[in-house]
Amino acid sequence: MQADPYCPGEATHTSVKLQLYAAHIHCDEVFGIVGENFTFPVKSGQNITEILWTKNKNKVAEWEGQNETTYYTSLIDRGLLNKKNGYLTIYNLENSDAGTYELTYLDFVKENYAFTFMLSVLPPPSEPEITCNISGDDFVLNCIADFPKPLDYSWKLDSTLVTHHTTEIVIPNKNVDVSKKAVCLIKFSQTERSSEISLSKCFPDEKGDSYQKRNRDALWGASVFFLLPVGITIFLYIKARSKLEKGRASQKSPVHHSGEHTPLYSVENQEQFHLDRTASSQAVDHENEEPEAEVTQDAEGGNGEHPEEHS
Repeated sequence: MQADPYCPGEATHTSVKLQLYAAHIHCDEVFGIVGENFTFPVKSGQNITEILWTKNKNKVAEWEGQNETTYYTSLIDRGLLNKKNGYLTIYNLENSDAGTYELTYLDFVKENYAFTFMLSVLPPPSEPEITCNISGDDFVLNCIADFPKPLDYSWKLDSTLVTHHTTEIVIPNKNVDVSKKAVCLIKFSQTERSSEISLSKCFPDEKGDSYQKRNRDALWGASVFFLLPVGITIFLYIKARSKLEKGRASQKSPVHHSGEHTPLYSVENQEQFHLDRTASSQAVDHENEEPEAEVTQDAEGGNGEHPEEHS
């Protein structure tokens, strides 16, 4: 907001009562963004008894005494008048809201005050673009956005706020980790935009790649240094455990790969053993039976005949 010496010199309105008193005139040029809620920055006193707002000399809001506020034209559903201080708010600002607004109010001592505002409605600023380069031992970051008015800039380095109100920042190389990111934030009125850049992009490709490669090599070396003793310990433990299990296995009967004990005799050998044993038993029994038959024959006189009786 800035004073405009070319603002209209007097407020024009239809209220006869307000025209009776000399006006204290104030004029400002103001800007709003499409889609925002915009409030005119009025600097008024207290004990206001009458308020009138006009746009391009046409009424848009009016209040008198104990009456309710009356809204006109496009502000019927998008305007709000503060009766205590005279503030007028326009909701969801549109391009058609641009124009010359005039506030006239009467206070308790019958003094007439007039404020004129030249309202311009602007599109939102573009998303900022960040460029980066190396100058000697420093990083130089620049942030640019497309917008016709001055913007409020701020910078963050990995979520840490580093500076305000400048489009350029310079950071010493020694204070920067190129794996981190820088963020540029812009603001106008209530609208904010931001962009970020990886600091590794500030280096030429071959240098940036070399830096990343050094980081990877260092990480790999640290990993090997830590994991090698652990791997050797695990290998020795497995080897000792294997020897122990083999020693225990040698004290038991042979086992198949499935883990079952191998029988000393196969099933066929066991069956044959039983058959042979049965046959031997039968042969022994037969041999035991034959002498009994011979004894019987001898007793009967040989060949089974009975001896003759002698007279």
